[in-house]
Amino acid sequence: MDALGMNEVMSIPTGFLVCDTMLKAADVDLISSGCVCAGKHYTVVRGDVAAVRAAVDAGREAADGALVDSLVIANVEKGVAPAIMGCTDTDSLRAVGVMETYSLCAAIYAADAAAKAADVRLLEVRLGRGLGGKSFVLLTGDVAAVKAAVEAAEGLDETQGLMGKSVVIPAPHPDLLRSIQ
Repeated sequence: MDALGMNEVMSIPTGFLVCDTMLKAADVDLISSGCVCAGKHYTVVRGDVAAVRAAVDAGREAADGALVDSLVIANVEKGVAPAIMGCTDTDSLRAVGVMETYSLCAAIYAADAAAKAADVRLLEVRLGRGLGGKSFVLLTGDVAAVKAAVEAAEGLDETQGLMGKSVVIPAPHPDLLRSIQ
């Protein structure tokens, strides 16, 4: 079973330490790690559930009071990790959903829930870079599926108070679609 784990800290030097600690604590693969706006650092890993839990727990301990948020998602939807690494194929876009979050972890929770709730394809999970600490999720599918996916993400306990504005664009202008690529 593939799991995804993340630690988000409010200190860049501590973030590097947390990343190193997580990678040394268990047999996990690094999906993404880096500095984001507002002086935060994040690390996302993937592996089997036990390894991901061990890595995240070790990172939480290494955070030494600088932890902002943390997550472990067992049986994560397969499109979440590629969407974190960058925008996926945009050749067959239909309706587009955009969800804004105030937490990096909330964006990953929202992406996973949306992709599990409806027949949508995740395009990108942008984790706070150049966004003043905010994150966003881009997804595509039929209008009804995109609406259902966004509603599922907004209804999660893990995203309550951490979701900003969400929109569903039923028939995006071709220039908007090109700008997503």
